[in-house]
Amino acid sequence: MDLETSKNLGGVGAILMFISPLLTYVAAYAGLLGLIGFILVLIALKGLGDYYNEGGIFNNALYGFMIGVVGSVVAVGAFIASVLTILADIGIGDWMNVSEWTAAFTAGTAFDTILKLIGAVVIALLILFVAVVLTAWFYRKSLNLLSAKSEVGMFGTAGLILLIGAFLTIVIIGFLLIWIALILAAVSFFSIRRTSTEAPSPPQPS
Repeated sequence: MDLETSKNLGGVGAILMFISPLLTYVAAYAGLLGLIGFILVLIALKGLGDYYNEGGIFNNALYGFMIGVVGSVVAVGAFIASVLTILADIGIGDWMNVSEWTAAFTAGTAFDTILKLIGAVVIALLILFVAVVLTAWFYRKSLNLLSAKSEVGMFGTAGLILLIGAFLTIVIIGFLLIWIALILAAVSFFSIRRTSTEAPSPPQPS
């Protein structure tokens, strides 16, 4: 894949990821749009990694992706397992049986059950938070390598803002920073040019 194709795929992919949250409340396919954008960015990073002969550009992004997927699955699995265990402990085996729910919450265990459920949510969110931070850390490594190879310093800025945003996802501003990092990444992709250290293309025979 040549440089122009890779940088254009990356730019378009980052833009799709940037606009995806804006369409969440007006289009059912907003999430799919973001996923397509993410895939385009990965393809672009693979192409750019090959172009610059730097495998870490793609590999770090791939590690980040894998950690994000595994972390999400583990977080959801841990939450579901905790909820099932809690419900079994208070005597609820059939979720559709109203009498079991009534008996469980009139036995004086309602408050303890609510605390346990809150604890399950906190644990799941903590797992997810760690996964998000590690994912952002690997993405930053990928963008830093790309910044050094392409001589587009904004890639490094986007990676740093992405990592800070990941740490601040516990508050709303974190998601805003991640959103800003995406548009900076898009601008960075489109700013890539052949660097002065690259060998010029051989002249074509007349």
